[in-house]
Amino acid sequence: MLSLAARRTVLTQKCAASTYSGLTSADFLKKKTNEPILEYRKGSKERQDLESALAHYSKNTTDVPLRIGDKKITNKLEKKQVIPSDHRSTLARYTHATGEQIQEAIDVALQSRVAWEKKTLKERAEVLLRAADLAAGKYRMKLNAATMLGQGKNIVQAEIDAACELIDFFRFNAVFAMELEHYEPISTKITKNTMQFRGMEGFVAAIAPFNFTAIGGNLPTAPALMGNVSLWKPSDTAVLSNYLIYELLEEAGMPSGILSFLPSDGPVFGDVITSSPHLAAVNFTGSVPTFKTIWRKVAENLDNYVTFPKLIGECGGKNFHFVHPSAHIEAVAAGTARSAWEYSGQKCSACSRVYAPKSIWPKIEAKIAEIHKEVKLGDVRDGSVFLSAVIDDKAFARLKSYIDYAKTGADGAKILLGGKCDDSTGYFIEPTLITVTNPQSKLLTEEMFGPVVTVYVYEDSKVDEVLASVKDATPYGLTGAVFSQDKEFLYRARDVLRDAVGNMYLNDKSTGSIVGQQPFGGARMSGTNDKAGGPHYGLRWTSPLTIKETSVPLTDWKYPSME
Repeated sequence: MLSLAARRTVLTQKCAASTYSGLTSADFLKKKTNEPILEYRKGSKERQDLESALAHYSKNTTDVPLRIGDKKITNKLEKKQVIPSDHRSTLARYTHATGEQIQEAIDVALQSRVAWEKKTLKERAEVLLRAADLAAGKYRMKLNAATMLGQGKNIVQAEIDAACELIDFFRFNAVFAMELEHYEPISTKITKNTMQFRGMEGFVAAIAPFNFTAIGGNLPTAPALMGNVSLWKPSDTAVLSNYLIYELLEEAGMPSGILSFLPSDGPVFGDVITSSPHLAAVNFTGSVPTFKTIWRKVAENLDNYVTFPKLIGECGGKNFHFVHPSAHIEAVAAGTARSAWEYSGQKCSACSRVYAPKSIWPKIEAKIAEIHKEVKLGDVRDGSVFLSAVIDDKAFARLKSYIDYAKTGADGAKILLGGKCDDSTGYFIEPTLITVTNPQSKLLTEEMFGPVVTVYVYEDSKVDEVLASVKDATPYGLTGAVFSQDKEFLYRARDVLRDAVGNMYLNDKSTGSIVGQQPFGGARMSGTNDKAGGPHYGLRWTSPLTIKETSVPLTDWKYPSME
């Protein structure tokens, strides 16, 4: 087996491409570096190219097929992906796979699995490294434009997701996987011990969310890198951006049958995959109720499976900012506004609840109010907007119901900023700041998933009591932040909240994890905490094989103690 350094040298020679940032996979193999974030200043090449892509997708509706093996299936194309900030405009047409087509995809995947799993890891990694360069160059503006228009992200939010994070997933996963293979079991004079990181027996069902294009790309490809075959169910509200990833993977050399692209009705997809005896794993990002449903269906079918399916899930959260009286006021205000309102609060890690001390809350509120005056809500094609519409009519109705609840004054609720909702042209929810006096209010405990943040103002003398209550205030355990210039309190809070989060931020906002820097995931009802973007994520997609070969076979069955 080639050493890790030798394999990197071979891969470097095969990875040469043109990218917007200048960083290529060949460069990455020499030194792990996150994909640079482009600035998109007016008049820059990237801004001009992005605006050209936005104009193209705004004027032309794209037809998105099902992909099963070599087949492109359009059926009736009766479904529409609309632009959330202009919901009378159709971005893409697509169709849902039938149960029979999903079963066909399973059959094709199982037929394709053996040849793919027998390829070397280096060969599979080459596909993702080429895909990374395509995402960084040829496809970058397509991905960003499709994400902006289809999923409601502004320029920066699309860039850090559909470009940078996707590229990072492809590159870091490839190198992390090769580093796993660097491990060698101990051998002796008479035995040679090896370990092979096989793919799993069966197929992986990858169920993707709307809110991160990069996650849509990671869920099916991380298992594929390790030798698996994946059925990829994109979100109906992210069909176009996800299909562009499928196309760039195809161009990068991903063989047909390894990934099937299957927009589907959720219950239909879930029923077919969980009833198949060949289900090896589910890679899921989405809501808690949906993940629980899948888990129950797997349990109901447990006696039918060839192997115990692995269930990997990242769900939601009710993420907090806990503010100590010593906190830096500007940092709290800016961090909370960014975390709660950027991308309309639709990040799994978005801040949704704040605990602030009475002594400094008026100053924090004033700073947030200043920010709120400057925050612009509008169509994503306006480069000056900070946030845009929420994803669809269901999200709009859900968020409006919480705002309407706050307007009743229940739980001592007061709307301090925002609160307006308008779905006449797009699904627009104003960035909203609410205070409550009841720490058990549903506004402080239920996930809302929108640009609405609720504040509980506590007496300074009760700081430790309130801190302890935060730990178990919700069933979630995803992200949280503590703001304090008192280091002793900061580290005490870190320990108190140890089980309440999977990603903790000290004097920083609760959003913004970066692949290779802050592996992401939470426990409790936020998921299985498998840390996508980290060095051990690939292990979840393997069925390791340990092999012992002896040069001195056993010839005597007796123990020495018996003589």
